[in-house]
Amino acid sequence: MGTINLIAIDQEEFKASLIEGIKSEIKQATPTLKDELLTREQTAEVLKISLTTLWNWTKKNKIQSYGIGNKVYYKKSEIMNQLVKLNQTS
Repeated sequence: MGTINLIAIDQEEFKASLIEGIKSEIKQATPTLKDELLTREQTAEVLKISLTTLWNWTKKNKIQSYGIGNKVYYKKSEIMNQLVKLNQTS
């Protein structure tokens, strides 16, 4: 079991410490939220493929898609990484 140390700090120091801790936790927990989401059309355009090919690649798990509501999106960073992989195998 952990140890709890009680120290006397004023209200402003406690507030600043708490805010800094929360900011740090949010920053660590949300790095992927900064990733741009692309629509199916944008993704197909970036990859220079048809929507049918994109659908096939998604079904074959070559590319990961993300559903939000009834829309399908792709993470731009993952698409760019996939482009690198495709170029290395060509």
